[in-house]
Amino acid sequence: MTKFSAKERNIFLKQTIALSIPIIIQMLLINGVTFADTLMIGQLGETSIAAVGVASQMFFLVTMFLYGITSAGGIFFSQFWGAKDKHGVQKVLGIIIVFSVIICGIAALLSTLFPHIVMNIFTKDAAVIESGSTYLRIVGFSYILSAISFSYAMGLRSTGDAKTPLMISLISLSIDVIGNYLLIFGIGSFPELGIAGAAISTSVSRIVEVLLYWIITTFRKDCPIKFSFKYSLNFNRAFIKRFFKIALPVVFNDILWSVGMVCYKIAYSKIGTDALAAVQVIESINNLFFVSISGLGSAVAIIVGTKIGENKEEEAHLFTIFSLFFAIILGLLVGILIFIISPIFVQQFNINADVSEMAINSLKVLAILQPLKALTMVEVVGILRGAGDATYSMLLEMGSIWLIGVPVAFISVLIFEMPLPLIYLMVGSEEITKLFIGLKRIKSKKYIHNLVN
Repeated sequence: MTKFSAKERNIFLKQTIALSIPIIIQMLLINGVTFADTLMIGQLGETSIAAVGVASQMFFLVTMFLYGITSAGGIFFSQFWGAKDKHGVQKVLGIIIVFSVIICGIAALLSTLFPHIVMNIFTKDAAVIESGSTYLRIVGFSYILSAISFSYAMGLRSTGDAKTPLMISLISLSIDVIGNYLLIFGIGSFPELGIAGAAISTSVSRIVEVLLYWIITTFRKDCPIKFSFKYSLNFNRAFIKRFFKIALPVVFNDILWSVGMVCYKIAYSKIGTDALAAVQVIESINNLFFVSISGLGSAVAIIVGTKIGENKEEEAHLFTIFSLFFAIILGLLVGILIFIISPIFVQQFNINADVSEMAINSLKVLAILQPLKALTMVEVVGILRGAGDATYSMLLEMGSIWLIGVPVAFISVLIFEMPLPLIYLMVGSEEITKLFIGLKRIKSKKYIHNLVN
């Protein structure tokens, strides 16, 4: 089989939409809440926006670790599910929960006990450090809860149930938004807590989220994602070795990627506090639109992994070709939306004219880059990871960021003193390298790895 028929295209399209739409909506909800949080905190001024943005870098690092280990789990989840191995699915759930909780526990201790040290890594502004430390000290313990909810969400999505994580996110994020509104501004009988109120609200929503996952997966009949002491904690050395052979490159990839993103933010901070505030606004808006591309990448990884687990490797390869064409179309649509709508969003923030102009121009640059970013997202996160080609995926991603992206960012800021929009354009050069090297790997078919047999 060298090409796919119209019938196969329709099947692929239906599978992609069925999985990606709930994932996209869930990610949109998450980023929508982030946007709403930033908007509410933004009413407190540039210092507060910068403080929460910098403080959130710890959770960003935690999230990238969780995304890495659960993405590795997702590769195994989908392949075990394709092979109809329920106990294998339960073992994967156990191993990612245990190791996620350990790492997130360390991050929680650092954030709650040494928040000033964490903040000082990213900024020297005393007011930003003080406000951000207040936020970190409260929100830190919620990282452990995030470890559990991330694990359950990935397990459910990878076994074909993307709707349950969506509904749980809808409930927990609603609590977060309402809590933020009540506690940041002190509505009614609630105290006005500012940044501390946002941290408390986030923590409460995480507690609700974990409780809902436990109740639903425990009491729902025939749910494949159940934590079982008999199977989920039944680790033998061979299984752990097999898991971490895939997981470590994915985790290192996402951690080093997140450190790279933090380095970008450190580079931007050299421009000044206005640039930090602009970046926080830019990211909160850009993420609202980029979720559709991320959702597509996640759906592609699940479908590719499931097909390989079913021993349908040629069908998996055909789907990868289809997904790349789909990514181009989606990237164009997202880019157009960002270009047209983002200036309206920026105007909703209580920021000065210089920060506003910086944010709008940067978002226009990011709009132009969206088709390229869509291709590399589907290529690396969807195709290569979903097929178990974790080490190659890591080397490709890390080489692009650390050999091209990060050096270009610091050179642009420190030597050429470029404005923020032009820096975003220069950093986008890493995507070009990533794209062409990745396409060569996909064409060779060497990226397909069956992890079940």
